[in-house]
Amino acid sequence: MGDRYTEPDFASAALITVDVQRDTLDGAPLEVPGTSAALPAIGALVDAFRGAHRPIVHIVRLYESDGSNVDLCRRSAVEDGARYLVPGAPGSQLAGDLALAGAAALDNELLLAGGIQNVGEKEVVIYKPRWGAFYNTPLEDYLREMQVSTLVFCGCNYPNCPRTSVYEASERDFRVVLAPDAVSELYGRGERELSGIGVSLLSSPEIADALTTPPRFRSAGA
Repeated sequence: MGDRYTEPDFASAALITVDVQRDTLDGAPLEVPGTSAALPAIGALVDAFRGAHRPIVHIVRLYESDGSNVDLCRRSAVEDGARYLVPGAPGSQLAGDLALAGAAALDNELLLAGGIQNVGEKEVVIYKPRWGAFYNTPLEDYLREMQVSTLVFCGCNYPNCPRTSVYEASERDFRVVLAPDAVSELYGRGERELSGIGVSLLSSPEIADALTTPPRFRSAGA
């Protein structure tokens, strides 16, 4: 039995995919090593959460061609003509089979305005303007409305956006899980640091099993 404050409660869990977009795959303009390799495990988590009728939030980046909303470390490159994660372009769309068959493309106007795009049963897309999924986004309010206590993270690429998002979630007292097989660029020290702040490291099959047979759980006040 884990710590009563940090042990995942999969009966109230949501899946957060981070920046799993076509432009981050092998051979794409913003290629991140390991993202293509992690894509099957990410897809398996998406399927598992859909099957369990649990919330899924796809967090995405969109870079305006003039660089106006781009991170400072990439802004010059975009201003000079680099084209990745461009709103409306194929490379900005969800990668692999993450999008439901027949689902609409990303609604760039809605997302860039800070809205939430519904793309399936309890499945939404949210745009984030910087590394963290909670920074200037409606994510926390959405999760509270859905009565979520536990967040399962996967995606691209650990040192930047997933790591920042995990720490933001921890700051907000969510119970946090990271799937090492479903995130790119994770490394040993990072795993140890996550364990140190109470993050559970579970593989995608372990998470899928927990969704169908959730462990007995008692809240801190029980």
